[in-house]
This record gives sequence, C-alpha cells and structure tokens, in this order.
Amino acid sequence: MSETTFSRLSPRLQAAIGTRLKWTSLRPVQEQSGQALLDGENAVILAPTAGGKTEASMFPALSMLLDDPTDAVGVLYVAPIKALLNNQAERLGMYTEMVGLRRFVWHGDAKAGDKKKFTKEPAELLMTTPESLEVMLVSPRFPTPKLFRDLRMVVVDEVHAFAGSDRGAHFMSVLERLVDLTENDVQRVGLSATVGNPEAILTWLQGTSKRKGRVVDPPKPKAARDISVLLRPTVDDIASTAAGLAVTQKSLFFCQSRAMTESVAQRMRGRDVEVYVHHSSVSREEREEAEKKFNHGGNACIACTSTLELGIDVGDLNKVLQANSPSSVSSFLQRMGRTGRRGGNANTTFLVENTDVVLQACGIIELAKKGWVEDVPVGNRCFPVLVHQLLALTLQFGGVTRNIAWTTISRVPDFRGVSREEFDRIVEHMLKEDYLYESSGQLSMGQKSEKVFGRKNFMELYAVFSSPVLYRVVTAAESEIGSLEQGFVDNLVAEMSAFLLGGRAWIVEHINHKERTVRVGPAPRGRKPSWGGFIPQMLSQELCQEMRRILEDEAPLGYLDPDAADALAAYRADLGESLRGANVVTRLDDSKVLVWTFAGGRINHTLKYIFTILGGWKVVADNLNLRIEGDSVSPDSAQEILEQMRSEEFWDDETIWRRVYASLPEYRLSKFQSAMPDEFAQEMVAGYLLDVPGTKAFVMAGRPRPSKLTGGESS
Repeated sequence: MSETTFSRLSPRLQAAIGTRLKWTSLRPVQEQSGQALLDGENAVILAPTAGGKTEASMFPALSMLLDDPTDAVGVLYVAPIKALLNNQAERLGMYTEMVGLRRFVWHGDAKAGDKKKFTKEPAELLMTTPESLEVMLVSPRFPTPKLFRDLRMVVVDEVHAFAGSDRGAHFMSVLERLVDLTENDVQRVGLSATVGNPEAILTWLQGTSKRKGRVVDPPKPKAARDISVLLRPTVDDIASTAAGLAVTQKSLFFCQSRAMTESVAQRMRGRDVEVYVHHSSVSREEREEAEKKFNHGGNACIACTSTLELGIDVGDLNKVLQANSPSSVSSFLQRMGRTGRRGGNANTTFLVENTDVVLQACGIIELAKKGWVEDVPVGNRCFPVLVHQLLALTLQFGGVTRNIAWTTISRVPDFRGVSREEFDRIVEHMLKEDYLYESSGQLSMGQKSEKVFGRKNFMELYAVFSSPVLYRVVTAAESEIGSLEQGFVDNLVAEMSAFLLGGRAWIVEHINHKERTVRVGPAPRGRKPSWGGFIPQMLSQELCQEMRRILEDEAPLGYLDPDAADALAAYRADLGESLRGANVVTRLDDSKVLVWTFAGGRINHTLKYIFTILGGWKVVADNLNLRIEGDSVSPDSAQEILEQMRSEEFWDDETIWRRVYASLPEYRLSKFQSAMPDEFAQEMVAGYLLDVPGTKAFVMAGRPRPSKLTGGESS
C-alpha cells in the first residue's frame, strides 16, 4: 500500500496538524497535491473556493523547509492583490508559527523598519505581489541575491487572474529574473478555483523549469444549487429586493461597477439591513472593517465589485446576490462558490434590469450546468511588458547588452512569439525616441524614460499598470459634466450606450479617443441607462451562442421568476423562429439593418470594420448583432458582403486588412504604448478589439456551437 501524503510530511508538521488544527484527515485535493509536490513536480491545483487549496500547497512546502532548513527565502507566495495577502497572512502565519518557521508579508503598506529587519534576517516564507518583487529586484537597497539564493518553490494564488494578461507577463518576467539568483530548479504551483484550460496554464507557469508537471483536479461532489433570476427594471427595485433578501442574512451583493455598487448600497440602507461597500476606490480601512464584520459572524450585506471574487475569506455566507450578470461563467462560479460551505446549498440570486441581461444570465447558468468554463487565453506577444522589462533590466543592472536583454526576455512564455528581428526593431525605436540610450554596447535608460517614468524614484516604472486614464464628458455646448475611466469608455457604443452621471441619464453621441472626450446628449425617455457603466462587455462567442440556443428553444427555465420568464418568452417569440432557420439573420428595422450573429464582441467588432470598409456604411456592433445604416443598405446588400467573406481569397486580401487596421481607434491600452513601433501598438489594439481567425471560422463554417463542455464545476 502506497504512502499517504500525511505520512510523507515532516513529523513536526504531522504533530501540529493533529494537535493544533485538530484535523483527522486530508481532503482529496490535499492528498493528491501533496503526492505531486512531494515528488518534486510543478502543479496547477484546482478546487472550489474554500476547498483547501492553500493547505494543499503550503503543507508540502512547509514540510520541505523543515526537512531541509534554509537561512534565506525558501518559498514565495504570490497573490494578485494586497487584500488577498492581508487576508491570508494570519492563516499562513499560524501554519509557519506552529512548526517554528516564519512568514513575512511584503507590499507597499508594510513598514520600512519591518522590511529592513526582514532583509537582515529573512523569513522562510515570503508573501508578496509581483510589483513588490520588481521593486526588490531593481532597487540597490535590497540584497535580492542574498534573499533568494535558496528559493525553492513559488506558489501563485488565483493563477487564472495572472495568466493571459499583462500582469501575468510581468509576473513571469520577474520570476525568471529571480530564478537567475539561485541554482535551484524552482518548483512552481498555481492555485485556481475555475479555469477551462488548466494544462495550458500549467505549461505557461512552468516557464524554464525542467520539472514534470501535473494538473490536480479531483472530482467535485455533486451539490444542489439554488439559482434564480428576478427581473427588476429599476435600481430602486433591485435595491429593495436585495434588502428584503439580505435581512438577517450574511450576504455578498456583487455588482459590475463601482458606481452600481454605490447606488444599490445607498438605496439599501435604512431598510433593516446593515450594508457595507467594498471596491477598489473604497479606503483600505473601510474594506477591512467590512471583512472584519463578516469574519466575526455579524449579519450584514457587503455590496462589492470583483474585489471579493478572488479568494479573500469572509467566512460562511448565507446568500450571494448578483446585480445584472457577470460576463463569464468563471466569475459566476467563483461568486456562487462563496456559499454552501457548512451544509447549506450554494446559491445565487440574479437581480437584472432588462431582457438582454435576463438572456445573458440564462446563458451563463446553462453553460455552468453543462460543466463548461472559459479557457484563459495565454498569449506570446505581450509588447507592453516587453518594453517595460527592457527598461527594468537597465535599471536593475545600470546597463545591459542587447544579447543579455534578449536572452533574459526570450525565456518568458509571454514573449516567445516575438522574433529576435522584432526585438531589435523595438530596441531601435526606443533608441530613436530616447527611451533607451546606447554606449559601448550597453543599453541604459534614455532621457525620455527618466522624464516619463523617473518620478518618485521610478515608482511609475515599478507600477507596471497605469492609473486610469480619464475621459472628459461634455455636451454639444461644450459644457463639462464629469469624467469616465478609459476602461469604461472602451465599452461604450456611440448612439447606443446610455449611462448615469451627475444624477442624469446621458446617451453617447461621439467618442474622441485622441482628445479623450465623450460627447453626450440627454438620454431619450424610456431608454434604460447602463447604471455605472454596465454596458455590453466583450462577451465570448460560446456564451453568445448559448444565448442564441436558449432563444431557439421553447423549454421553460425553472429558475426564472414570472416577469423574467415573460420577458424571455417575448424575446423568443420575436426572434426564435428566425434563428432556427439561418446562421446569420438580417432584418430591416426602420432605416437600419440588424445583422444578428450571436458571435460575441470581438467577432462582431471584426465584422463591423469589414462592413464599414466594403459597404461604406455606419456600423455599430455589440455582442449579439450589428446595426448598419447608410445609402443602399438593405438585408440583401448585407448578405452580399457576407457572401464575399465566404471565400479564401477575401481573407488573403492584404489590402482589406491594411484598411481594417488603419481604421482602428487609437486606444491607449498601456502607458508603454508610446515606446513601441506603431505596427506593434496597432497589433496590440487589434488583439484587444478583433478576432480575425474566429471571424473567418464563423463566416466560413457556419454557426459553431460550444465544443468544449467539460471541466470546471457543474451547476
């Protein structure tokens, strides 16, 4: 009979688990993870929220440190946000203390004196963020070679929040630079609750490690889920219903924006429910007060954004409420997973404003029931972070040759699609624009970089991700009424999106990205404003196709309240029969042609630019359809352009694609964008807005269905 994980742990840790924690057994995820990690493998560990992932990684790590002590940092625990570090600090501090080891939490709020003491006497476990690691690497005040000379393992919590993003590219860049300081093949462990492609995440996380890799994904027990979708057409209705559901309960109320969070919280107060607000703009003290209230058993409701979607522990919950709908199955499962820990059913109640959101919520629920979860796209041409790393290397070493910089950067998975010739073009551009300076074969920081990023001892460089760019909101009379963040503006659709600002509803008339202005007019009566920015996001093709399937179907959905059921029935009556007869449905709506694709945001935006170029029309795209208007536009003329797209010659026509790329808006997606050659900046914007391969597949092969209905949690 093979040894159990528990029997393989250090005797001191075994004793502490039994006497201090009073545990009599390990969970399946901890048993399986322990075998992999104690065998020296890299791993991605999947388990629901509060499913024991932290212990699954930390117990083998602590056992290793006990069996083979070190006087430097042996294990690194990395989290995407400081709040998660703070939340885990007490638990990991208890685990280290009970076996005679130490942990230290290093981020921007840590006291300078404590950091100085740590650098002299390092704790075996360091808890930090990628940005703080960057500061330690590039600052001469920190003895990083001493601290990390015996680094053995890195544990990445909420790994899905890193992979496929600029933050993930930055983290992997920093990790590979840390690895240079030790002779160890650093073991890599990722923790996640929901991800559709864990094997790809594992490959990404392994980087240059030569260890074997394993995905640990034990079967999840089937559990009853209580899900309902309630149609509530105003924010007052949403807040009133939420307050009634939250009375004498302990609940989280997830909203899709900070403004919506504030709006519902304000309206819930005074309705016999204690309400807190938790989002990134709320002070740390207020957020911690809300978390403290929950952790100590009080009944209250926290209105929050995705800040409480990650693994921050707020204890046992009675209810999860959702204003409108998240944009992904993964988010839904993360949020619902906050409930059902102590015998009750996991649950989510959707409170939605209109029929489109009823349909979106249904699509997410139905995909979750099938066990489908989104893949996390892992890229290999992350130009903004490549530029950042070039500058960071010059700061870390004072100067660096092109070959050493290329050798360091090319190891990172997120840059492996960049050729040496493209790297050299970026360097030449940065030299020309004075972001870099070259002397005697050594690259150093140019005057422009020092001017742009050198303020406050290069804190602008350490903080890889810019503070939000603001757009002025003005009326036709040039009266300024406020400002919006760029992430909000990027999702606005001219002549379609409406939002609230200054207590009034506005409709978008025009967006000028160069001047960073949004021109608006009063929203027409009856037009529901997108409260606080809940506008159509870039929904996935799989989700939109599931929404289409629901419209084509006639079966009732038992989780809808009567109002939501009536709204869905009306939607089905209007569009369902047409959808059953064609891949793409074109309709005349007054002077506009509606092209219903249900293809998702990025495919529809790709189609938008094609229709604009070939038809000379004005086209507005969202996730489900395109609205086309102009001379000679008709359902037949729109179908003719779709027919042109059904030939290989169309997709090989470089003239068309040059025009498409040239017509893209000048979005500023990164503060390092100006340091790139135009072609790479344009490619980055195109990657954000467009999906050319997906569009070709959609048009050429007809309407695809979600093909991957495995993995993740079932609902």
